[in-house]
Amino acid sequence: MNIYKAITEEVLVPIHPAGWPFIFIFVVVSVLVSTFWSPFVLPGTLLSLWCVYFFRNPVRTTPVTDRYVVAPADGRVLSTGVAPVPAELDLPEGEWRRIAIFMNVFDVHVNRAPVAGRVVAANYHAGSFFNASLDKAADENERQNLVMETPAGQPVGLVQIAGLVARRILLEADVGDELAIGQQFGIIRFGSRVDLWIPADTPVLVMAGQRTVAGETVIADLAGKAGEPTEARQA
Repeated sequence: MNIYKAITEEVLVPIHPAGWPFIFIFVVVSVLVSTFWSPFVLPGTLLSLWCVYFFRNPVRTTPVTDRYVVAPADGRVLSTGVAPVPAELDLPEGEWRRIAIFMNVFDVHVNRAPVAGRVVAANYHAGSFFNASLDKAADENERQNLVMETPAGQPVGLVQIAGLVARRILLEADVGDELAIGQQFGIIRFGSRVDLWIPADTPVLVMAGQRTVAGETVIADLAGKAGEPTEARQA
C-alpha cells in the first residue's frame, strides 16, 4: 500500500486541466514532424514530456493557521522589500511590502492562495512580455491583480505577471469567492512571476534567492510586527 501511494503521489502527478490542450498540440506536432523527418523523434518526445512535466499539479500539504502567509507560487524569491503599490491594485493607502517570486519554465506554475479569505477585487491589465525577473516587469508586463481579505479583515494583494514567453494568465477565482489557504486560484502558462503584497510591518520569513513551494513554504507572519522579538510574537 505504501509503495502504491508513493508511486501515485511522486510519479503519477496530476496534470492541471489547462495543460491538456497544449500537451495534445505538442504530441500531434511531434508525431507529424517525425513522420516526415525521423531525426525529430527524440527532441519531439522530449518536448512532449517536458510539456506534461510543466503542467504537473502535485498535491501540497498546507499549514492551516490564521497567522501565517504561505507562498502563492513555486520559484525563487526575487525581493521582499517595501515598494510602491501598483495603481490598479486595490489596496488601502499606506506602506506595503512586495514579495516577488519568479517561476522558471521548470517550476510548477499552479498558483495557490497565500491566506484563507474572500476575494474582494480582481482586474486584468494588458501589457508587454519582458523577462519576469526584471523590475520593470511588475509595471509593464501583462498581469492579473487580485485582492483577498482574511476573516480578520486584513487585505492581501496578489499579482500574476506574464513573463518573456508566457502568453496566458488563467485566473480561476471570482470576486466573492471564499478561498482556503493553499487553495488553487490560477495558473500562468510558461515562465512568469507572482507578486504578493502584505503590510510593510509584517515579519517576513524568507529572503531573496530562497526557493519557495506554493501552498507549503511559510513566507510571512501576520500576527507580528517587523522588528518584534520572536517571544513577543508568540505571546
